[in-house]
Amino acid sequence: MRFTTVLKALVGCGEAAPEDAWFEEESQVIVVAVRLRGRARRRCGVCGRRCPRFDAGDGRRRWRHLDAAGLKLFLEADAPRVSCTRHGVVVAAVPWARHGAGHTRDFDQQVAWLATECSKSATAQLMRVAWRTVGAILTRYRRDADVGIDRLAGLRRIGVDEISYRKGQKYMTVVVDHDTRHVVWMADGHGKEVLRRFFDALGEQRAHRLTHISADGAEWIADVVAERAPNAIRAMDPFHVVAWATDALDEERRASWNRARRQAADPDLARRLKHSRHALWKNPEDLTERQSAKLAWIAANDPRLHRAYLLKEGLRMVYRIAKAEGMAAAVAALDRWLAWAQRCRIPAFLDLRRKIKRHREAITAAIAEQLSNGLIESTNTKTRLIIRRGFGFRTADAVIALVMLTLDGNRPTLPRRQLT
Repeated sequence: MRFTTVLKALVGCGEAAPEDAWFEEESQVIVVAVRLRGRARRRCGVCGRRCPRFDAGDGRRRWRHLDAAGLKLFLEADAPRVSCTRHGVVVAAVPWARHGAGHTRDFDQQVAWLATECSKSATAQLMRVAWRTVGAILTRYRRDADVGIDRLAGLRRIGVDEISYRKGQKYMTVVVDHDTRHVVWMADGHGKEVLRRFFDALGEQRAHRLTHISADGAEWIADVVAERAPNAIRAMDPFHVVAWATDALDEERRASWNRARRQAADPDLARRLKHSRHALWKNPEDLTERQSAKLAWIAANDPRLHRAYLLKEGLRMVYRIAKAEGMAAAVAALDRWLAWAQRCRIPAFLDLRRKIKRHREAITAAIAEQLSNGLIESTNTKTRLIIRRGFGFRTADAVIALVMLTLDGNRPTLPRRQLT
């Protein structure tokens, strides 16, 4: 086997012809000198068009490549400048690296794959790059991977939510396709202006083709959906409806505990009410024997708190009836629950009744279409796991790049691996 054959295998780019290779003992790196073949020469680094040569630029430069035998490997080549009619004087393109990057495409691809499979610090240590360089490579790789891909094509049923990714009220807006189960859009921030940016990217024509949009009860989502997607049915996520009931129940539990504490007739009563949260929150079928006994004790000693618990379970039962008996029975059960909540004389559940009545159309739409935000909630959980696994990120762009690479259905693969 000829030495040039080995060098070609190391370079891994058919448009680059290896000329020489040497080992620099002081820095412990391998350098492979390459030159561009005829068709790849004198192309604009931005658009790739053939252009006339302008000058030699800054001379020869190096690009970090995949390691060889545990040693850093660099490709070295001339970096002339060309004169592009569209982009002016720019450095000529090289096929093994992205314009303006100091790493080869294979190097970027391996970093992207590692980042989706392990922690960011482990990726940085294995690839021997700076911690921040991993985030920059992810952003660059994702931007390049997005070329020619329209993730918003064919959207019909989507879910919208927000997720906190850093302390200090730092949020991102996430849009998921219910049909493909992939993340299709993410942006830093939340609110009406951010969601309008999604509909701007989607376009008016495609926005009118949306049929269903699931979300929580956030008013900013409802307002923008009504404004930009008038043909879509907004479905109120069942998880958030039941969570509202749980919050109302916990508010009443705290009120009962404070009443018992102020009366001070029986200190044990206040203490037992304070520690009854888990028994009240859990589903009846999941209660332990001890928690069931505590519920029975609450029913005997605090009928008002027990009534709040039954109201919470009654709202959960609406969704169970929907699965077992259908839409009509579920709507009738919801009407009965609203009537019950109206006369319960518990302030937290009176407020909840008004909220549910305000979102009644979206709630019944979710029941009729069997649509929930469970998919996007699982996406949020995976996003938090990705952030924790990466031990934090400096910018939202790096978080978005990694989440999209992991969850958009187009995960990176290891470079130059043959399928077996």
